[in-house]
Amino acid sequence: MDQTDHVPEQAGSPSDTHRGQGAPVSAPVIRLKAVAAAAKYHGLELDIRDFAAEPGEDTPSPATLVRWLEDQGAVAKAVRIKWRYLVKMTNSPPIVLMFRDGSAALMVNATPDRGVVWLQDPLKGAAVAAVPVDELRLSQIWTGDILLIKRRRGESEADAPVSLGWLANMVLREKRSLRDIGIASMTLSVLQIFPPLIVMQVIDKVVGYHSMSTLVSISGLLFIFSLYEVLIGYGRRELSMVLTTRIDSRISLHLFSRLLSLPLEYFERQQTGNVLGRVTAIYKVRDFLTGRLMTTVLDLFTLVVVLPFLFILSATLAWMTVACAGLIGLVVVVAMSPLAKLMVQQLAADRDRSAVLYESVAGIRTLKTLALEPIRKQAWDDATANVIRWKLAVGRFSNWTQTIVMPLDLFINRGIILVGAYLALVSPSTVGMGGLVAFMMLGGRVAAPLVGLARLMDEFNEVMASLGEAASVLNQPTETRALTTGMRPRIKGALSFEDVNFAYPGSTRLALKDVNFSVPAGTMLGLVGRSGSGKSTITRLLQGVSRSYTGYLKLDGVDLREINLTHLRRSFGVVLQDNFLFRGTIRDNITAGRPGFTIDDVVHAARMAGAEEFIERMPAGYETFIEEGSTNISGGQRQRLAIARAVITDPKLMILDEATSALDPESEALVNANLERIGKGRTMVIVSHRLSSLVNCDQICVMDQGEVADIAPHDVLLERCDIYRTLWMQQNRHTEGRSSSAGASLIAEGE
Repeated sequence: MDQTDHVPEQAGSPSDTHRGQGAPVSAPVIRLKAVAAAAKYHGLELDIRDFAAEPGEDTPSPATLVRWLEDQGAVAKAVRIKWRYLVKMTNSPPIVLMFRDGSAALMVNATPDRGVVWLQDPLKGAAVAAVPVDELRLSQIWTGDILLIKRRRGESEADAPVSLGWLANMVLREKRSLRDIGIASMTLSVLQIFPPLIVMQVIDKVVGYHSMSTLVSISGLLFIFSLYEVLIGYGRRELSMVLTTRIDSRISLHLFSRLLSLPLEYFERQQTGNVLGRVTAIYKVRDFLTGRLMTTVLDLFTLVVVLPFLFILSATLAWMTVACAGLIGLVVVVAMSPLAKLMVQQLAADRDRSAVLYESVAGIRTLKTLALEPIRKQAWDDATANVIRWKLAVGRFSNWTQTIVMPLDLFINRGIILVGAYLALVSPSTVGMGGLVAFMMLGGRVAAPLVGLARLMDEFNEVMASLGEAASVLNQPTETRALTTGMRPRIKGALSFEDVNFAYPGSTRLALKDVNFSVPAGTMLGLVGRSGSGKSTITRLLQGVSRSYTGYLKLDGVDLREINLTHLRRSFGVVLQDNFLFRGTIRDNITAGRPGFTIDDVVHAARMAGAEEFIERMPAGYETFIEEGSTNISGGQRQRLAIARAVITDPKLMILDEATSALDPESEALVNANLERIGKGRTMVIVSHRLSSLVNCDQICVMDQGEVADIAPHDVLLERCDIYRTLWMQQNRHTEGRSSSAGASLIAEGE
């Protein structure tokens, strides 16, 4: 299937200069090919089939293209530029110019003295010379948007290790929002100085001299300052909400992308609930950065502005306030280390309990059918008790810390006024009544960020523990480089194993030992052998799940480790023993979310897989909704849908790993009957314990303890391979027994 079939066409057609010799190419495809051509100039191979359009977006927008390019390992930027700047971009790398019809072209050079830019057709490439276009002609088709692309050098934000610095850089990227919030905070801090000073004047001047006119004037000023404070406060909260939302979305996107880029081997070694518990711990860090930390930092603006006024009003009371806040910080810092250790234990207990919950829900069918409710309840009770134990330990330690801190906090809020009153009585010139009230109003605003900063250290322990939990998963080696780099050859299906050895991580035993065999493209290859002989390991290596093998595993003469992993997996059709179907319609599951396939493609794939008959009996046919866990269809039906999903992409190489094991005899016979038709023109690798389904294979590879015992057609193996002959006899002895009994009866009758 051509890769352009996967991209939705735009209603309007592109200009004739973008049409090939055959059928016209849609404008969105031209735009994607222009981007791919610009990326190729920098040594980055892109496949437009990897592009995922935004919902409801018929034509790829510059922002969507930037996202796609950055996911593929490039640095991209969309810019709206004027002609006078564009024409000065001489001898630059190819620049993608966006056209109004949804297509695009490559600008490869510019000649300012002639007033032209040189454009190249992305469909024809360098084979056709670039053409000069002046401002008048270009303005009729150009949107003014360009796309700048270069290859990423060094470590990107998406690939950098997850750490506090990584999250801080993500926050600092929002420079404009941070600047606006900072200006608003500083303005609010300045405005907060005036009300206490006005109150001081009210007490000292208005009350003392009974001046009504002064009271009216001061009330007007106080109202104006309060109004500005309300409006600016609203604006700052709005800006903070937008900032936190943007950061939240960016963290969520990076988190999920990083999680999907982890190799399958990692997930196979880890408990699913444990992984989810560790990953979601990063949201505690997000809440800290965008919540308590940001609030405290904003309050520090008040401290910077207001603290000098406190010293002006009363240096003695100001020093008392600062000293008490410093003592609170000292207590919290001393308590950090032991509290951090308790926090780690609490998070581990929470994670273990989440794992019990996930495992119970995921295996609810087995749990119910085996009446395991009491056992799972006991496991949940034990996990909950462990959580409570550590949570109580953390709470008690924090309670002691807060108890020590509370007298200092109370002195700031209540004791200062008593000291101030004493100073006012003893030495009225030091601080007056109005000054004392003003100090208390401003002192509360200063003490709050100081105390908040000290208590922030208390939360910092939990945040760092949560960050460590998330980093233990997200900082695992990823497949990002393999998914975004490498060769993209045209797949034909010839396979070659040359001295391939492989051992699973943590195992000292080789799963494959000196495997050597090769088959030409279009071969139907069967893999048989006893359990643990290495059959499924071979299919794992073919899919690129494991790349740590030695020797050479070649596809069409190219080592699999040199091929782009995404391109490799898209070129395969894989059907496993236990296939997963997503919540959605039958049609959505067969197309696997690829919008280029039509209903005719879906029906054809279902027919090849032997699924058309039962689908048509469904209440809504191909639009029938499949529930989570595929509870409303049988195992055999799920397997046939998985086969349809594999064949719809018309792969040149298909892997069927025990694909018919879950089928009933009738369905298995139907699929086996279609295997020759499914395998026409493509290489088939079929793993099966049922040798009867492999009789028609061109070659059958017999595996034994990780080694190739023999490889030949069925008839040859029966004659010369003891292992194959033994397996065949074990599976067909009931048939031979009946034949022998029938022969004996005939002999008896003859006598």
